[in-house]
Amino acid sequence: MKKNIFFSGLFILLFFIPSLLKSQNIDHWETAVFDNDIWKYFVGSSEPDTNWRKLAFNDTGWLQGQGGIGYGDGDDNTVIASTVSLYMRRTFTVVDTSKIEEAVLNIDYDDAFVAYLNNVEIARSNIGVVGDHPPFNQQSTGLHEAQMYQGGNPDQFLLNTQALKANLLPGNNVLSVQIHNENITSSDLSSRVFLSFGINDASTNYSPTPSWFQPPLVFSSSNLPIVVVNTNSQTILDNIRIVADMGIIYNAGGARNYLTDPFNEYNNKISIELRGSSSQSFPKKSYSLETQDVLGNNNNVAIMDMPTENDWVLYAPYSDKSLIRNVVTYHLGEKLGGYSPRTKLCELVLNNVYQGVYVFTEKIKRDNNRVDIAKLDLDDLAGDSLTGGYIVKIDKQTGGGGYDWSSPIQPPNAGAQQINFQFHYPKQNDILPAQANYIENYITSFENALNGPNFTDTILGYRNYTDVLSFIDFFIINELTKNVDGYRLSTYMYKDKDSKGGKLTMGPLWDFNLALGNANYCNGSVTSGWEVDFNYTCSGDNWLNPFWWERLSQDTTYNNQLRCRWENLRLNELHLDTILNYIDTVVAYLNESQQRNFQQWPVLGTYVWPNDFIGTTYASEITYLKNWITSRIAWIDNNIPGNCYNVGVDEYLSESLFEVYPNPANSFFNVVFLNHSNNAKQVTLFDGQGRLLYEDVSYNNSMRIDISKYPKGIYLLEVIEDGLRKTERIIKY
Repeated sequence: MKKNIFFSGLFILLFFIPSLLKSQNIDHWETAVFDNDIWKYFVGSSEPDTNWRKLAFNDTGWLQGQGGIGYGDGDDNTVIASTVSLYMRRTFTVVDTSKIEEAVLNIDYDDAFVAYLNNVEIARSNIGVVGDHPPFNQQSTGLHEAQMYQGGNPDQFLLNTQALKANLLPGNNVLSVQIHNENITSSDLSSRVFLSFGINDASTNYSPTPSWFQPPLVFSSSNLPIVVVNTNSQTILDNIRIVADMGIIYNAGGARNYLTDPFNEYNNKISIELRGSSSQSFPKKSYSLETQDVLGNNNNVAIMDMPTENDWVLYAPYSDKSLIRNVVTYHLGEKLGGYSPRTKLCELVLNNVYQGVYVFTEKIKRDNNRVDIAKLDLDDLAGDSLTGGYIVKIDKQTGGGGYDWSSPIQPPNAGAQQINFQFHYPKQNDILPAQANYIENYITSFENALNGPNFTDTILGYRNYTDVLSFIDFFIINELTKNVDGYRLSTYMYKDKDSKGGKLTMGPLWDFNLALGNANYCNGSVTSGWEVDFNYTCSGDNWLNPFWWERLSQDTTYNNQLRCRWENLRLNELHLDTILNYIDTVVAYLNESQQRNFQQWPVLGTYVWPNDFIGTTYASEITYLKNWITSRIAWIDNNIPGNCYNVGVDEYLSESLFEVYPNPANSFFNVVFLNHSNNAKQVTLFDGQGRLLYEDVSYNNSMRIDISKYPKGIYLLEVIEDGLRKTERIIKY
């Protein structure tokens, strides 16, 4: 068994292109070829006879044994020595071709295969291009782990009806399969092959199908948008994009979408690749894609009510059987006031094979409608232009890139582990040395200030470097969802130019499929306890939380701000009824499509890593999700640190917080705090487009804010003190 291997194989349909509007004349399904039948086989130490795929080939010189044939995973009835390739033949008899309406090939393989029916290719994955015959020493183009030995199901390939009838013979037929490994030193190879027929009457000429067998799904329309991708017989790989066609059916006004409708939302080229890390082990794959024109140029388009861009993600909820954990979390993040990726639930058809419910979402990217920070150009190497914008992440190494620098400060209880950072924008291959040095030094300075003896000081401490509210909101969402990957993976942060108030800002949110109780390790499903304590509950993990969050909890002012923010959000945005009502709305929208999804992927009632709860119905999964949230919020209510006063006080009471003069102003204005307290006053200034320009915390009774560097216009001043909030327009002339 391969360890920590993520698969880049994706099944594609190769026997021409079938219609999803399948025959309704099937009475039942039967299986003609099983994995444990007696197969003739040839271990690929040399090239086999070129006729080996043909029915007339004389295979008396080949070995024979019970399938599956392979080694390494304990799923083999016939064990062979390590090899790069394996060739298999199984002759079977068809009684009456007129009774066969459809055929399905199910195959569990490691790592690649090509299958033929009577010398005609019917399916392949992870190797070569359609129509070629990979040589005996060709290695797979990606890794694919067998599923059946670990409780999963084999991949399914539907054969085209017309092509089936043209090539299937009355009497003897031959199914031929060549299996290819990643390399000769691979620890395993698997080949478990099944061929099943859809029979149009009550006759029983073959055998009952295996217990796991699912007939191909009939899919013709949806209340959700329909995304159709055609790779033109190419395999979608990891880290290597291929060009494909994509069409989207999204009828206006909530009208039903039919697969026969024209592509009215998008109809053009895309480049596409697999995305994800551990999720690539699932048979339902997620994809990154870029919308392109026919010449291969970026095609910036608005898709399904989301602003214009060209980089997108088709996220595949699989282990998340609610299908909505990312959708719900991003929605909550947006309600807190920051940018969160926009989402659109849809159903995906890939190479005319129905794939289930997907989440079409924005990819995290610098853009006016996404992470709205300054664009860094090649000449932005000094002064204010060097100070932004940047997007940095803490994550696993994926996409072939490495880590760009490591934190000088070890995380708590870390042993030898370090926190490693990666450039997200500009990317590793695009960022210039001066820019890379700047953002690394800035984050390192923040870390040193936070770790220093004066870390709470407004000048010498961490507040000089950070948008504190973004840290608080990031904490709230990760703790509300108890995201087992929170803080340590898929963690993004960004910095705009200094002239735009450029402090280190946490976000956007990303990847919450293992949150909200959907992890059976490291206390991920337990509704009590803080996720920031991960380093103590899961010490020794390869990825740990930075020291930031433990250190921030030692700042009384931060804790007070955190509690005020939480308690005010609980009145509206994070009120339990608000969250549960939103879930009910989304679930009602998915009522029809989730049934098809779980027919295609029958995982209800089955453990899928890393489920803690295993519901036998979709309704039970949603009930678990809602009960988990209810319990989690109650625990946070009772355990969140800090003190806060006047939560939910009517807005008019906050009118006495401060006064401003002069206003209009030219070069500066004064803020006088009227409560005359020594409590922290969080002061922020925004421009007319809502961009943060200035942020500070004052413990004094007054302060002066310099606006000489800003252009003429209208600005917004906001002050928060003890849970009270007041805003005022500032006019710069």
